[in-house]
Amino acid sequence: MVRAALPDLDALDPEALKALVLAQHEERARHLEALAEQREEHQAERLSYTQQIERLKLVVEKLRRMLFGRKSEKLSLQLDQLELQLEEMEANDAARASVPARDTERDDAGAAKPARKPLPDHLARETVTHNPEHSCCPECGGGLRHFGEDVSEQLEYVPDSFRVIRHVRPKFACGKCETVVEAPAPSRPIARGLAGPGLLAHVLVSKYADHCPLYRQSEIYARQGVELDRSTLAGWVGATSELLAPLVDAVRRHVLGATKIHADDTPVPVLAPGNGKTKTGRLWTYVRDDRPASESAAPAVWFAYSPNRKGEHPREHLKDFAGTLQADAYSGFHHLYDTGRIREAACWAHARRKFHDIHAAHPSPNTTGALERIGRLYRIEDEVRGKPADERRAIRQARAAPLLEELRAWMEKMLRSLSPKSETAEAIRYALSRWRALTRFIDDGHIEIDNSAAERALRAVALGRNYVQFPIMHSAQMRRPVAALRVGVCEISHCA
Repeated sequence: MVRAALPDLDALDPEALKALVLAQHEERARHLEALAEQREEHQAERLSYTQQIERLKLVVEKLRRMLFGRKSEKLSLQLDQLELQLEEMEANDAARASVPARDTERDDAGAAKPARKPLPDHLARETVTHNPEHSCCPECGGGLRHFGEDVSEQLEYVPDSFRVIRHVRPKFACGKCETVVEAPAPSRPIARGLAGPGLLAHVLVSKYADHCPLYRQSEIYARQGVELDRSTLAGWVGATSELLAPLVDAVRRHVLGATKIHADDTPVPVLAPGNGKTKTGRLWTYVRDDRPASESAAPAVWFAYSPNRKGEHPREHLKDFAGTLQADAYSGFHHLYDTGRIREAACWAHARRKFHDIHAAHPSPNTTGALERIGRLYRIEDEVRGKPADERRAIRQARAAPLLEELRAWMEKMLRSLSPKSETAEAIRYALSRWRALTRFIDDGHIEIDNSAAERALRAVALGRNYVQFPIMHSAQMRRPVAALRVGVCEISHCA
């Protein structure tokens, strides 16, 4: 907007000046009146938009209820639970039957099994020929002539595609004594099974690492023209669980053979047999990871399942372990430290979290001071991560130990000035009551400042908690809990 030039005010008489001021006042009044009208129009327009938004929200919510009503949600959930229960029951049955099947190479005539369908012709075929070890008759040394072959097919899986591997074993007959010479049949992961090792690994990883139930996998494979019933997949899962049991035991021995491990647990929904309902079980994780201390031992995770959270379970899991256990303040771990065979190392992340939760809701100088002091400890840990244990210990004693002494004195001072019932006082008491365990990392370069390694191991479980339910098994049915075994298999496949 171009502003008009002001007249020479010195040349104007009083009357002209009054007229000029009145004209400017009237112009300003008209401008303010126009702004007020525009404001009213904007407010009315905004109110109209708000009413339209609210109306559209109501329409969307109404349509959502019509499309995904309570009844539909309930039926869908019940169907999912029944599908999961059925596949777990079939997997458990296959796991129990797989041991004698592998040993005897015989089928159970009384077991009802789905009819095996021929493999689709459109799948690519890869032929592997197994020739005999001998080029002449092993009985008399005579020459061999080719007169036929035995052909068997095995379904294998390559990422994003299926293929059929044709195992061809040419038959040769001795020209003198008619002795038949043929290479032995190659071994299979599941005796007389159709699936190759790659396909079995894919099914297990999809179920336990990617949280895709078997009935959904069956639908995915059907889109590629391969019909694999859920019951067939469940049988593979059960048999492979038993097949990998020695590997899971090896992981357990490797983890518990360390001098320091991390431990934690998380709830998991467990299918109760017979009624399709779920109960809450516990999944325990034990982690060996010494990479932050520049150790070369392979990191590994071992999971164990229990139907409840009683302290007897970690006592049984760790009955042969001797060393440092880094865990939270769960009371079920406390009895492990009585004999001195296991030393307690607490978690600063848990201690810090209590101050952080209070600070997020009601910031105060006390919570700010606690978070800043704990943050200095973590900055030192960032510097020593990956250094040898001796070097970590020296740096911690030189720099972190004085900070811890200062932090303890500050906490004791704050505790005397706070109300005993305040949340900040409770957070301080939590830290001071576990001070020896919280500061043990200062004197041992192998120990971490917190238990984050165990919490990271449980993230995969938490991701699929709504999709994967574990069956309740008893010792009379199997020599180990199926849930513990299968999750161990899942973790191995995922890490590999």
